[in-house]
Amino acid sequence: MALPETQTAPVRVMVGMGTCGLAAGAREVWAALEEELSGACVQLSQTGCIGMCEQEPLVDVVVPGEPRVTYGGMTPERVRRVVEEHVHGGRPVEEWVVGRIADAVAPYRELEFYRSQHRIVLRNCGFIDPDSLEEYENRDGYQGLRSALATDPTAVIETVKQSGLRGRGGAGFPTGLKWQFARQAPGEPKYLICNADEGDPGAFMDRSVLEGDPHAVLEGMVIAAHAVGASHGYIYVRAEYPLAVERIRRAIAQAREAGYLGRGILGSGLSFDLTVKEGAGAFVCGEETALISSIEGRRGMPRVRPPFPAQQGLWGKPTIINNVESYANIPHILREGAESIARLGTEKSKGTKVFALAGKVRHTGLVEVPMGVTIREIVEEMGGGSAEERHRLKAVQIGGPSGGCIPTALWDTPVDYESLIGAGAVMGSGGLIVLDDTTCMVEMARFFMSFVQKESCGKCVPCREGTRRLLEILERIVVGEAEPEDLERLRGLSETVRGASLCALGQTAPNPLLSTLRYFPEEYLEHVHDKRCRAGTCLALGHFRVIAEKCPGCNKCVKVCPVEAINGKVKHPFVIDPDKCTKCGACEDVCSFDAIVH
Repeated sequence: MALPETQTAPVRVMVGMGTCGLAAGAREVWAALEEELSGACVQLSQTGCIGMCEQEPLVDVVVPGEPRVTYGGMTPERVRRVVEEHVHGGRPVEEWVVGRIADAVAPYRELEFYRSQHRIVLRNCGFIDPDSLEEYENRDGYQGLRSALATDPTAVIETVKQSGLRGRGGAGFPTGLKWQFARQAPGEPKYLICNADEGDPGAFMDRSVLEGDPHAVLEGMVIAAHAVGASHGYIYVRAEYPLAVERIRRAIAQAREAGYLGRGILGSGLSFDLTVKEGAGAFVCGEETALISSIEGRRGMPRVRPPFPAQQGLWGKPTIINNVESYANIPHILREGAESIARLGTEKSKGTKVFALAGKVRHTGLVEVPMGVTIREIVEEMGGGSAEERHRLKAVQIGGPSGGCIPTALWDTPVDYESLIGAGAVMGSGGLIVLDDTTCMVEMARFFMSFVQKESCGKCVPCREGTRRLLEILERIVVGEAEPEDLERLRGLSETVRGASLCALGQTAPNPLLSTLRYFPEEYLEHVHDKRCRAGTCLALGHFRVIAEKCPGCNKCVKVCPVEAINGKVKHPFVIDPDKCTKCGACEDVCSFDAIVH
């Protein structure tokens, strides 16, 4: 809320209360701040995720006229000192500061994590209270909608087409073209759907946007409704995202009360409203026709296309489906113009992309980068390289179960739709998992195949049975029971599943397997011929042993062994009895000297 000119703006303390912050202990930090700030003229408020997930819990102190200061790794025990020295005393506690910011559009430029970022979708995440419509409006919220309502719907579609925005949820179909198809399609009413059914392992982009800036998604959907002539929309969100569901419901209620949803929006002829539909966590419902079936109350199973949803979708009517990130781009395009997106990225991939950076990397979290940056820039500059210097990075898994593994030799590949497909992966929704030499690429392929096999809806035989057979072969390989012929069986069956499956779940299911076979064939050969796993994670292959030259005899491994399989004397190298060892790996986990190998 704006203060009168004669009143001094209060100090503001903001706590990162997204899921990542809450999981790290933000509630306890909030409670400690409430107690310390009781009676003080200080504004305490929540915010979403700024992106530095590995630094959570995060607390920002905003003193009027000074750079915003962010503290990382906050605990209730640290609160009193921050309040006394910084909030009341004006002196930041330097040893806990992780960044300072003067410009919310280009945050923390001195930090490698943010240096190459360009925040459009994430512009408000971490900077506003997601439950405050007023704060969203104060940062130009709903100005894009006002501009759209003053413009002919076909001109709005043309603006989106000129921006070059492509769907951020998977295949990258041009957003404006999809909207044009729906507007021109016969049939009333028309519907909008926001696909927030984020199911990729390691992905949390959509959740963070819904938790940190829900009104941006709503504004994008209302603009889309004006463009295509839709009267109702659905936000299909995973029930496993309770905080996102809570905040989007609250934002919808606020938007209705303010006239941004409902009948005669902002005095125009547009009437549009939204319903939140909670999904049951079926990965296949990320496929648009399966998602439609679920909203209609039927089992989430895909259907043959064409007709496409833009012609015949929900209840047989023209329907637009875009994901959270796609809709969150729309207000910016209508507010700043098509060129604001079109000037970023590559010739065929415009704008920015949000990635969930996870895995064996020093800095994990959310990054938003212009299309065309390289994988190496994301991993080594923003991510800070390997989380542990003793381990060598070997690949990234990008695109989730539909994606693939790209080795370090190809990390100069630009991040755009066509380049990633050429490297054997896909953009997908934006999960990016960094792998090091402790990762077995065969086991990685087995994990993703197990995931898609369980998530297959079973409607078509190639996916239902093909993924099961592929999983069986991979399971034989990781336990040392495979034959040389199994490698050719993997390749042949993968092509059958890719070419004959009904929907994208089956068509892309072999991608992690084929990419690891393509770039890491030696690991498959070692598993099949030598019965050896170089990463030491396939416990059925080989046994644990102690490297005597590295073992100082510290006794840690002896203490954690559940079956007393480790023998020896303190200050002398220990020995593992292979007949007693159950290969649980506890000894390797606690060894600080890399003296235990598998």
